[in-house]
Amino acid sequence: MTCNNVRGIMYLFLLAILVCVPVSGKAQLISLKSVPVANGDQFLVLPSENLGMGSVAVALNDRLLDPFINPATGSRTQSVQFFGSPTAYNITDNNGSAITLPFGLLFGGDTWFGGVSAAIQQVTAPENNIFIQPFIDWIPVRNNSTVLLSDKSKNNTFISGSIGNQLGTSGINVAAGLSWSNLNAVDGVELLYVNSEKIEQFGNMLDLRLGLVKDQINEYAFEALLIHNRIDMTHDVTYPTWFGPEERLNNDRVERNLDQTRTWGLHFRYAQPLTKQNWYIGGIITANRKTHPKIPNYDLMNIPRDPGDTWAYNFGLGLSRKDSAAKFGIDLIFEPIWSNTWADTPVPILNQSGNIIPAGGKTVINDFMFTNWIFRFGVGKQYKVFGFQLGLQTRFYNYNLEQVNKVEIFERSQNENWTEWTPSIGLNLDFSEFQVKYTGRLTTGTGRPGVARDWPIAEDLQFAQSADFILAPDGALTLQDATVFTHQVYVVVPIGQK
Repeated sequence: MTCNNVRGIMYLFLLAILVCVPVSGKAQLISLKSVPVANGDQFLVLPSENLGMGSVAVALNDRLLDPFINPATGSRTQSVQFFGSPTAYNITDNNGSAITLPFGLLFGGDTWFGGVSAAIQQVTAPENNIFIQPFIDWIPVRNNSTVLLSDKSKNNTFISGSIGNQLGTSGINVAAGLSWSNLNAVDGVELLYVNSEKIEQFGNMLDLRLGLVKDQINEYAFEALLIHNRIDMTHDVTYPTWFGPEERLNNDRVERNLDQTRTWGLHFRYAQPLTKQNWYIGGIITANRKTHPKIPNYDLMNIPRDPGDTWAYNFGLGLSRKDSAAKFGIDLIFEPIWSNTWADTPVPILNQSGNIIPAGGKTVINDFMFTNWIFRFGVGKQYKVFGFQLGLQTRFYNYNLEQVNKVEIFERSQNENWTEWTPSIGLNLDFSEFQVKYTGRLTTGTGRPGVARDWPIAEDLQFAQSADFILAPDGALTLQDATVFTHQVYVVVPIGQK
């Protein structure tokens, strides 16, 4: 075993010790998902070299995307590069779509490096939004009122920037990055509230990152990242009011729902040569500490006003091979997650045992245990001008829910699991003056979930995901399949060399 191999094992062991210590941290954002909802690639707003290879990342660098994930990796930029990457996705059965136009600049010098980007996005609402007219056998009917342009589509904006410094000849680089998003539409939220007639969304997302990279040419690479992410969204939901089977009142009810998540995180990555034939091995460790001051009152969920907190981790290994003409990568990542949500009562209430639950006391407690797996695989080949990529990403979700109801005095367990498949393909044209690449991918195994209850409306419950989606379903999940098709075209124009 070589000295590099020994040093690599020591680094990975050290990282395992660091992350197993309870810290308030998290890094590359680990998403929470307790239902197989078909949400589009709304936040795919930046170009990626490896998107067509299943997004492999553990032991394979991505020169375009990495500087926006860990800003310190911007030190690897070998020229000033301008990029644009229009992206579009569509969910089958008219369940929503979006078009995003990002553009930006990466730059590197002898000491300083960084990047800036901006994007505008148009999100189109699903065409099959329905609400339930009461008193008529709970039959879903379409809303036939006039659909305004402002209700049909909304715009979001994204901006980000980073700046970093190379610390002399030590090979250590540090950088800070900031991203901010103004969000007026999060994909699929129109389906969150099945009885509603109209939903107004507004809010923002703030992401702060501090990164460190230690590179040694043709040897090892060590990365560390500290991140803080804040999501603040508001859903103003309008519900129609009915006097009888056919008479609707004019005083519609508007309910305000808040969606808030605070995340701190740490992320570590290590990679080194495995042999002299351009093979590399790498590992990642990520720790997430999330707090959920407010989770919206989704129709699928049987408790209101629920806050919560989460500890999420991932541990990954990767293998890659890269030379001037071809590259290969494979990732295997394990994600254990512990999440606890609860409902509290604003006023004292009496439970079924005759005991009083005081104001602020917990009425329902939900304990989630996730054991998720991610597998990525991809290959790429570049000829003189033309190149191609093929890849596959598979996500296996599994969780167990333990729920305690202190009002109705019962406990229950529920286990759910599903698999999402995302094959991808990339086509590339590489000229000396610029590079053009198309990537297409589709995601199956998701759709419009619901809950199997004993009343007819159950199968029509619909909802979607924003950043995190951690709700406690009150019955076994059902699923109407849907497929997400995503297309990205990026153009990169190098301007000068370092």
